[in-house]
This record gives sequence, C-alpha cells and structure tokens, in this order.
Amino acid sequence: MFSRSAPVGVLNSYGTRSMREKTEYRIRTARPEDLDQIAAVEEACFPAAEAAGREQIRERLAAYRDSFLVAQLSKSDRIIGFINGAVTDERTISDEMFEDISLHNPRGAYQAIFGLDVAEEFRGQGIAADLMRTMIRRAGNQGRAGLILTCKERLIGFYEKLGYRLLGLSKSVHGGAVWYDMILEFKE
Repeated sequence: MFSRSAPVGVLNSYGTRSMREKTEYRIRTARPEDLDQIAAVEEACFPAAEAAGREQIRERLAAYRDSFLVAQLSKSDRIIGFINGAVTDERTISDEMFEDISLHNPRGAYQAIFGLDVAEEFRGQGIAADLMRTMIRRAGNQGRAGLILTCKERLIGFYEKLGYRLLGLSKSVHGGAVWYDMILEFKE
C-alpha cells in the first residue's frame, strides 16, 4: 500500500495553497471488472484523438494483463490511476503498436508504456511516479532489457527523474500530437 505521510498542499481555484488529507492507495494488476473505471480515467486524462477507447482498453486488459497496473484507493474500489503497455523487441513505439494488440510479444526485450494516467484530483501526490516505479521493477523482475515510451515535451523532465533518457523526436504522430521517444535501459 502506498500513502503520503503528511497532507499534500494543493493550489485551489484562488491560487492559494490548501491542505488535503493523504491519499492511501495500492497498486495491483488490473482486472477485467476495472474496465469502466479505467476507461473513465483515460477519457478524462487525454484528448479524444489520443485516448484509448473502451474497446481498445478491453483488448489490452485481455492481451497483456501482466503489463497493466492500477492504483486503487485503499478504502474503496475506486481506480485513481493506471499504467499499461505492450511488450516488444523494438526500442521505440510505433503508432501501429497502439492499435494492433497482436504486436505484443510477451517474451520481448522492452516494456512499452502506452499510458500513465492519474485522475486530476489525485495528481501531484506521486501516484504516477509510484505506478511507473512499480512497472520498472516488474519489467526488471521479468528480465526485460528496459522500458520505452513516447511523451510530450513538457513531461521529458518527469521521466528523466525516473531514469529514462531522451532519444529524440518520435516518428509517432498518434492523435496528431508531437511526441518524444524515451528509453530506460537496465544495466547488465
């Protein structure tokens, strides 16, 4: 179980800091019955052109469940965030990977990250970082060479703090956005 040891300061609508209670949550493997909540978080976190649809999420849950984690509030069944992605031998993510689950190779070298989502009211508490660290540990325990992702420019620093390095501008045009390729490789 994860929790913050002290209340987290948040900027309210007036631009001043207010305090909210710590959020206690656990990270676990996603289950098919989580589909509706995951789809709602995805829809709230990404523009429609970039978001995975409910059917895509259902297919991902079925195809690579071991690569799909959720953050769930400890005192309820509410899903407040998730991370997911296929496994591949490629060192960068192609747009086809988002659409074609048959490209998932359970024995692949790299864990791809397709989405790291946290519900807006729970952001700024380290939940995204905890989800990513859990996925990194899992990939290492599975003997992967590393993890790959694409992100927007504003998130490069966040991922660098977690051990990723920038490879450069991505060929991906997913959702009509500009993306950057990043990689985290485990040392031998």
